[in-house]
Amino acid sequence: MLPDLEHALALAQLGWQIDLGATEAICEHPVNRYDQPVTAKKPAAKPPSAPEQGQRSAAQTDANQTLTTADALAAGATTLAELRDALAAFDGCELEKGARNLVFSDGNPMARLMIVGEAPGREEDIKGRPFVGRAGQLLDRMLAAIELSRDSQAPDSAVYIANVLPWRPPHNRDPSPEEIAMLLPFLRRHIALAAPDILVLMGNTACAALLGQKGITRLRGTWTSVDGIATLPMFHPAYLLRNPEKKRESWADLLAVSAHLKGNGNAQD
Repeated sequence: MLPDLEHALALAQLGWQIDLGATEAICEHPVNRYDQPVTAKKPAAKPPSAPEQGQRSAAQTDANQTLTTADALAAGATTLAELRDALAAFDGCELEKGARNLVFSDGNPMARLMIVGEAPGREEDIKGRPFVGRAGQLLDRMLAAIELSRDSQAPDSAVYIANVLPWRPPHNRDPSPEEIAMLLPFLRRHIALAAPDILVLMGNTACAALLGQKGITRLRGTWTSVDGIATLPMFHPAYLLRNPEKKRESWADLLAVSAHLKGNGNAQD
């Protein structure tokens, strides 16, 4: 058995190799995998039993009922305040149980520009406002560069901000397709009530929700339309913090947004 110090060193070295991406131990001698015995094919999966089919059918029924409830609550809201209350009353999403706050929106709801992000992070969950962490601070600097602010009272220079999900996913994981679908009626109603001239979709989650597409590197910078509103996908500020070399492309997108707000853009409605 290794002494404690050597044991700790071996564990540290193993952890370092795992962090580098090592997934398999190498033996003292090379292994010719062509000489390895062929593994028998697994038998075909058995069709689900009647109880399993019943469980799946019940789960699908529950999901359909939840979506129907979300549609009804969202459609019944005639103001942003009513929509926020409807979201708070919606009990179909498990995320609500682990979140500290409902993160509904920030900025000026009369703004011509509306930004849709992904989901609250730790800071947003604590403060109940979207984009207030490091990514939010970068977003504010980006907007200031084209003379926009979430604090502005003038619609032409103001920004309104919301997220696809109003509750923080555990450990900041990506939202699941089921969560996106469940909360999409509220997001679409949110956009309809805010009625912006321009939508900016920040990151893959927002694009998946409202465009049904992913691949932000391919989508960014190309104008499209959501419910008749000129829409521009952009990199999420959190992505820019990890990939600062992409800020040049985001700057071009910001200039395109600014030009459209000033009536000089060529967005495709």
